[in-house]
Amino acid sequence: MLTLDEYQQAAERTAAYPNRGHNLVYPVLGLASEAGEVAGKLKKAIRDTGGQLSEDQRARLLDEVGDVLWYVAAICAELDTSLEAVARANLDKLASRAERGVIGGDGDKR
Repeated sequence: MLTLDEYQQAAERTAAYPNRGHNLVYPVLGLASEAGEVAGKLKKAIRDTGGQLSEDQRARLLDEVGDVLWYVAAICAELDTSLEAVARANLDKLASRAERGVIGGDGDKR
């Protein structure tokens, strides 16, 4: 099984962008772009097929989700942290919110 840190290390070997290691802007913009592609593919499925995904649409959507993951890993690398550390912190934050009954809302409160 592939861990998030193993994924991040492998993804770093494919990272080729200007001033890598000192360029947070590039992967953040890439993440926004890829997230938009995920949203666009789903929007078209809603328009064209009432949201029912064909196997091809599902595969293309998952390809874009993979690109989102790559950019998240690149952002973590630029911030000198691991994808696993971010994932763990996020789960801990959500568990704390669930325990306190504040899982909904605008997300600004920890």
